[in-house]
Amino acid sequence: MPPHLSSFYIITYTHTISWCRSVCSLAKPIFLSAFLILLPLNVYAISYSIKGVKQDAIKDNIRLHLNNLDVETALLDDPFWQDEVKSTISTAVEPFGYYNSDAEITIDGNDKVVVTVTLNSPLIVANVTREIIGKGRDDPAFRQRFNGFSLKQGDVLHQPTYTSFKSSMFNYALSHGYFDFHWQATRLDLVRENKEANILIIAQSGPQYQFGPLIFVGEDKAKDIIQRLAPFSEGEPYSSAALTDFNRKLNQSGYFNRVIARPVVSEAEGLLVPIEVSLAHRPKDAFNVSVGAATDTGPRVRLGWERPWVNDKGHSVSADIFISAPEQSITADYRIPRRNITRDYVSIEAGYQFIDYTNTSIESETLSLSAHRYWQYDESPWQHDFSITYLQETYNEGDEIDTTTSLIMPGYAINYLEKDNDLLINFARYFKFSTQVGRDNAGSDINIVKSFAEGMFIHTLNENHRFTVRAEIGAIKANDFSQVPTSIRFYAGGDQSIRGFEYRDISPKDEVTDPETGETSIESIGGKYLATASVEYAYRVAENWRVAAFTDAGTATNDTSTSLTYSVGSGFHWLSPIGPVRVYVARGFSPDETTWRLHLMLGPEL
Repeated sequence: MPPHLSSFYIITYTHTISWCRSVCSLAKPIFLSAFLILLPLNVYAISYSIKGVKQDAIKDNIRLHLNNLDVETALLDDPFWQDEVKSTISTAVEPFGYYNSDAEITIDGNDKVVVTVTLNSPLIVANVTREIIGKGRDDPAFRQRFNGFSLKQGDVLHQPTYTSFKSSMFNYALSHGYFDFHWQATRLDLVRENKEANILIIAQSGPQYQFGPLIFVGEDKAKDIIQRLAPFSEGEPYSSAALTDFNRKLNQSGYFNRVIARPVVSEAEGLLVPIEVSLAHRPKDAFNVSVGAATDTGPRVRLGWERPWVNDKGHSVSADIFISAPEQSITADYRIPRRNITRDYVSIEAGYQFIDYTNTSIESETLSLSAHRYWQYDESPWQHDFSITYLQETYNEGDEIDTTTSLIMPGYAINYLEKDNDLLINFARYFKFSTQVGRDNAGSDINIVKSFAEGMFIHTLNENHRFTVRAEIGAIKANDFSQVPTSIRFYAGGDQSIRGFEYRDISPKDEVTDPETGETSIESIGGKYLATASVEYAYRVAENWRVAAFTDAGTATNDTSTSLTYSVGSGFHWLSPIGPVRVYVARGFSPDETTWRLHLMLGPEL
């Protein structure tokens, strides 16, 4: 063939192929659009059976891509749609390093679509080039994080790992003060004919910024308090974790209605980033009223008042009045914050209490004054309390003779509380131990030691099965127990103790005489020792309802050989918007009697 004709045919052939490809590429979307228009509106999604792939992540990605294809099963016999499915599968497996996959589509007799995928050989990482430019190179933590890129030479290419690393490294840099961080170069080169991939990652960290001065927006009378709460000092490397901790402490302090601290990078001076604190103080005086009811006390009302700011040092004062038929009290608390105001403070408390429970025939009036030093170590959930308490109680046990006892008792307490919610609790851990000592040669009328421990465990499985376990134990040692104030003796029975019995009904009893009628009766007078335990199971039967079953056991006694009292019962919980309402019917068994009792409780256990 003459050379000029050969060239002509070659050129013509090339242009013909190009023209055909152009027409096909234009016809393909037109053809697809026509099909979509002609398809009925109620196209049903196809359930694909995927074979030949063992990795769940790849299989899930194939299914996700196929589910986006709007096609009926009947159309999958068409070569065009078969090519579409194969192309979709190819796209789905490529991020996992498989760029040479094949697929076959078959439809069985039940119109089930079976996709058999052959992944073939994946792309292998041949080279990984990493480099840090800037101050991050000299930061061991930054360098360790950057070198944590998990794709190594010889690994199968996994693009999600590559993409995720770039995103997480960027976030890490910003959260550690590298506000100028950017990727100098990132490249993923795919050499398909060699089944290889080359990765290039170069990070420009820029400098690491530092915490600058605190800037206040709003009234700044809390300046001293806020500076004491800051877990960082000016000039320290910036950390978003430290700033988050700062915001948490500010919001838990109890001084503000609204407060937020944020970095103002645009106003940085050199490398010092000012921290802007926007705040709104709580009202000068806050009042609250709560109304409730329980089987133990009947209807009850609590009135509260608080002044969160007494002075610019953060001192606060509060008062509380409690009123129910058998018990009335008023307490006041003056609080002085120390270095860590949310965990470390001094509290001076004063109170008056009057008690007259009909089932005990004991009336008592108690005056108390105490000073407490509370503290918690950083990152510890345990709160410590050293205290000294002056207590004067006047009481009578159903006769005309009043007994007055005065005590000065140093004490120590430690408690732990962790719960997932203040109202509707699904998980909680609680423990408290306390001990107090009084000596007759140090301001007390008697020698006395009182120790007490209690705990509660709440755990919910699969959102439906809720288990509650609680226990308490205590002992009093005194040289004259008859002079031990009734308010600090031990009693059991009631809503929060052994259900099936009245409040304070379980304890040593004595014959008392009513001074008005002259009639005698056997009444509870309180004991030296206490031990109780309870186990409850509750099952959620509806969104806001649970049914429950329980058993309680224990005693309050002067003799440790006394037989235990116990009860069994059932009930229900209504998870109301203002907290749980718990109702139980209990059968109580004691050495002396068997009782039935209804118990109603409003509010959470802790």
